[in-house]
Amino acid sequence: MSLYPSLEDLKVDRTLQAQSIQVIAQSQPAAIMPPVPFTHGLYPNLAQLNNYMGLSLTDEELQLNMSLVPSGGNEVAVPQTLHGGLVAPVTGNDIGLRRAEIRNGIREVILCKDENGKVGLRLRAVDKGVFVQLVQANSPASLVGLRFGDQLLQIDNQDCAGWSSERAYKALKKAGQDRISVIVRDRPFQRTVTLQKDSSGHVGFIYKKGKITSLVKDSSAARNGLLTNHYLCEVNGQNVIGLKDSQVENILASSGRSVTITVIPTIIYQHIVKKMSSGLIKNAMDHSIPEV
Repeated sequence: MSLYPSLEDLKVDRTLQAQSIQVIAQSQPAAIMPPVPFTHGLYPNLAQLNNYMGLSLTDEELQLNMSLVPSGGNEVAVPQTLHGGLVAPVTGNDIGLRRAEIRNGIREVILCKDENGKVGLRLRAVDKGVFVQLVQANSPASLVGLRFGDQLLQIDNQDCAGWSSERAYKALKKAGQDRISVIVRDRPFQRTVTLQKDSSGHVGFIYKKGKITSLVKDSSAARNGLLTNHYLCEVNGQNVIGLKDSQVENILASSGRSVTITVIPTIIYQHIVKKMSSGLIKNAMDHSIPEV
């Protein structure tokens, strides 16, 4: 699973590590007690983190997001530290993060054609690769989980490298009705950032017509490295391309305290959507909520 921890996750992780070491040290004989690391700047207990950047840390949520191991009769929350010192987010079980997941590997999807002989895809060639420009709502492509920005590597065992979009269309048209094998890499130009709402319900970025234009100082967006000059692609995995800013605002407002957004650099976005009418983006794009 590809994980995208936030700064808030890192702070919680460090606090949990300090607490775990202290508990383990207290359970060992004094002669072999390891030194307790200096923890200046860390919260002494999780309760005090409850309102940090709006992060919710109830006992129930901690048990959902952290593994627990017995230690001397006590249960200790163990931070999810990955190989190489990377920190797994406490938001790792958040459904929005799972819907927005971008896998590093490749996958095969099997397409069929609808009654009109269509699969519901528009494609665009970028730097010798073929990318998904639009997935139509309620189409075969939407049903198998294809998304804006996915890269097609093969169509029916034919490598797509160097193809024009027209050649890719011809390959799909020539393919059979019921079983079209497509090898896909998930959204290679996109990345996700998990943010935490503050006490007023904001995550700290301003956007216009889907493009991030500025960040709020000391906000979760600023703290977690969100960049301007990027377009919003998804909120908690739901495609928001083509939606009005007010509609995106409603989706953000209805999200929980943790919000995972998927963004793409402006230059790449504009290249992919080039020559595609705004009306088609608004009216045909699939905006359904992905299943997990």
